[in-house]
Amino acid sequence: EWLRQQPARLDWDKWLMMGIIGFVVGITGFLMHQTIGVIANLKWDRAYEYVKDGNFGLAWVWIASIGIGFAIISSLLVVLFHLPAGGSGMPELIGFLNGTLIRNVFGIKTAIIKFLSCVCAVGSGLPVGPEGPMIHLGALIGGGLSQAKSSVLSYILPIFGRFRNPEDERNFISAGAGAGVSAAFGAPVGGLLFTMEEVSSFWSLKHGWMTFFCCMTSTFTTDLFNSAFEGFQYTGDFGAFKAKRYILFEVKKEISLNILAFLPSLLIGLIGGLLGALFTFLNLKIARARRRIVGYAKSTWLKNVIRVSEVTLIMVLTSTMSILLPSGFGCTPFHCQGANTSITNNYQGPLCLRGEQYKIHTEPEVVRYTCPAGITRNVSSTVFFTNQTYNQVSLQGEEAIHRLFSRQTYLQFDLGPLATVLVLYFTLACWSAGSAVSSGLVVPMLFIGALYGRMVGALLVAMFGVHQTGYWSWMDPGAFALVGAASFFGGVSRLTMALAVIMMELTNDIQFLLLVMVAILSAKVLGDYITHPLYHALLEMKCIPFLDNELHLHDEHHKILNLEFYSAGDVMTKKPKCIYERESVAKLARLLLESSHGGYPVIRKDPVSGRDVFVGMISSDELKVLLAVGDSLFEDQFGNNAKEIGILRYDMMHEAILPANFDETLAKYASDEAYQQSYLNIIPYVNRSVASIQMSFSLRRTYILFLINECNPSRHLPVTDEVNRIVGILTRKDLMGFSIEEHIHGNSHGHDHPGAHSNKSNNDMELNDLHRRA
Repeated sequence: EWLRQQPARLDWDKWLMMGIIGFVVGITGFLMHQTIGVIANLKWDRAYEYVKDGNFGLAWVWIASIGIGFAIISSLLVVLFHLPAGGSGMPELIGFLNGTLIRNVFGIKTAIIKFLSCVCAVGSGLPVGPEGPMIHLGALIGGGLSQAKSSVLSYILPIFGRFRNPEDERNFISAGAGAGVSAAFGAPVGGLLFTMEEVSSFWSLKHGWMTFFCCMTSTFTTDLFNSAFEGFQYTGDFGAFKAKRYILFEVKKEISLNILAFLPSLLIGLIGGLLGALFTFLNLKIARARRRIVGYAKSTWLKNVIRVSEVTLIMVLTSTMSILLPSGFGCTPFHCQGANTSITNNYQGPLCLRGEQYKIHTEPEVVRYTCPAGITRNVSSTVFFTNQTYNQVSLQGEEAIHRLFSRQTYLQFDLGPLATVLVLYFTLACWSAGSAVSSGLVVPMLFIGALYGRMVGALLVAMFGVHQTGYWSWMDPGAFALVGAASFFGGVSRLTMALAVIMMELTNDIQFLLLVMVAILSAKVLGDYITHPLYHALLEMKCIPFLDNELHLHDEHHKILNLEFYSAGDVMTKKPKCIYERESVAKLARLLLESSHGGYPVIRKDPVSGRDVFVGMISSDELKVLLAVGDSLFEDQFGNNAKEIGILRYDMMHEAILPANFDETLAKYASDEAYQQSYLNIIPYVNRSVASIQMSFSLRRTYILFLINECNPSRHLPVTDEVNRIVGILTRKDLMGFSIEEHIHGNSHGHDHPGAHSNKSNNDMELNDLHRRA
């Protein structure tokens, strides 16, 4: 009946929803960028004034006070109001789109806390970025707007009702995630590819078109408002897109490519894979240590104190490094194209040719810190003297990445400052990732990669000199900083297509695309050989069951297992709990109270053979709704119902909100003898389109079928025998790699199963059994 009342499935309303999602995500990205900028300017403008006056103590107090204050606010928002809002949210998003139901991660409360915590954390100066939370926020907006309901606020809007199904919800969430990437990076094509490559387990060409439209709308909105406002102050020219505002790390000078440049790019890629694997390894070690330390605390308030104290300690160290580290390095004079020295009226300095169009120069945006301002004396409109100086390590946030990416600034950074900042920032960024704030890793990853990429470029310049023109002009430290940023990003995330496009959209430097691709691929190959990608490793640590598109398993002799030799019966959970089409209310209540399964096979007696044959599936949520309706649906043993209300519609089943005392209702049903003789007819509510397989079905094809089985939102795969009797059930936990290996290795030791035979003797098997038990 619900299906008959739905309008014809013309897709105009889906396109409309995609546009709405893109616009709202774009506005959210604009608000996040502007707010972070306001906090950062508040912090650093006055701090640099104190530094120029030589008041290091006052500068440190100011930086530490503002930074610690916002960091504590960011952490308190997470630990006191909604702990799942911490971190980037990427593992939870990937797990959800893979088919795992993760509670308390998608909701309006999560969105509000994540936004506020992220702007405070990034604005405070912690070595984190806003991109991960922005992706999660995009997914939250996509899910929230399309479903038009909230369990927190207890409302269901009477619009977009036909989107309230698992397939549409998943599609809008994945499109929102892509829009989040687009708003964060100004990269609509990168957002589309990121969604397809990293977060989505299901994809179709039609969904790709809609996601592209959503990403385009998001980027358009964010760039439009960011170009017109700075610090929430209107700068004029609304509608004029300013490249400085929407190309985050624009490269203005292109360098011709050379085949020899592939060799250092390959080296940088291998460094990125190695350091990316090291980053993942250390981050997991720190996360486990953090969990263990918090676990020692017995009370909730003490756990919260530990979490907030960790963030405070990181902020203190970061503030101290920001203020005191530049003091450890001297002042560097400006480098100019002309190195001639002139002495006029007690003034000494290099003779320079004016303008950035000349090959060797120092950017005017460098920070002096405490270095003398010097003087600049114009000789003519194109020639001047200068003895200005600057500090090489006094850079913060995204501005530091701009300086590292700068072209034809061959001598702007030395190896010593770059190496020092690399070690310290790598450590702090690795520690900060996963702390009790809402934060991402993209800006730290780009900065770390740009540091060692610039070092490789500086080594080439030191070895072979500065070549302004000709065959060797490709040796530019800023160009290899870009390659390094891409390599470390790839070494941590293992992205390929999406990352290459994102780097191009971030920098507008298409000349070095091939070098970026070489670095990304080499980083991925080496990183995959050493360890898992960071987000997938966090999935394992957080015990989120994730099924990869390809499953690679090994036997006890480290040889690759061919899953075609095994069957579904080898790994299934045997003897699942089943219910009849007409079941007693008391039994159903006990089943829901005693088990936490997401769904149950429904069976009935075959009138000819008398066997219990498989009919379909029903989810536990649907059973709860039917029981919550109460006596109006219950029948006596003869099938009579004194309060007949008819069959519940689909929307009533899936939009119902259970009462707060529902557990007490279930307990009453389970214990009251009156409900032993009350029955619930679930025939109208059984999902009869659920896929099922026989126990002899190929295990490899079972895995593939489970991945693509979109018609089964409860994510169960019933297993039957030759006569359609239910003999087992498969969930995603049964198809996890470790679970399959345990079942297969267990079966190979003394348990016969189809397609696999052991050549070992009984004595060998008994000895192995003893070793296993020991």
